[in-house]
Amino acid sequence: MIELIPNLPDNAIGFSAKGDVTSEDYETILIPAVEAKLKEYGKIRLLYHLGPEFKSYKAGAMWDDTKVGLQHLTSWERIALVTDVEWIRAMAKVFGFMMHCHFKIYHNDQLAEAEAWIRE
Repeated sequence: MIELIPNLPDNAIGFSAKGDVTSEDYETILIPAVEAKLKEYGKIRLLYHLGPEFKSYKAGAMWDDTKVGLQHLTSWERIALVTDVEWIRAMAKVFGFMMHCHFKIYHNDQLAEAEAWIRE
């Protein structure tokens, strides 16, 4: 499941992934919210938290995640990824260079720091 993170600046959007994340979560929550922010601001900041309650990506969800990033390569101002899931951190390090923005990876105990960076 994906939930919006409240109380971020107007030009930022945040999501918290919990349990099993599905393609439907992307199609009904994440993608429409990102598209609406991009329509309003052109470039946005993203905070994405895969915390201790996160279990897995279901079939299609990883592809949807990749599509969102690639379709909007130049639309991100900053991206903060917060997770302790090692394979996600490793993938982000490998593919983070493709992002045309400031991109940082944080551990779960640094969520407040990541949110502060998104707010700067």
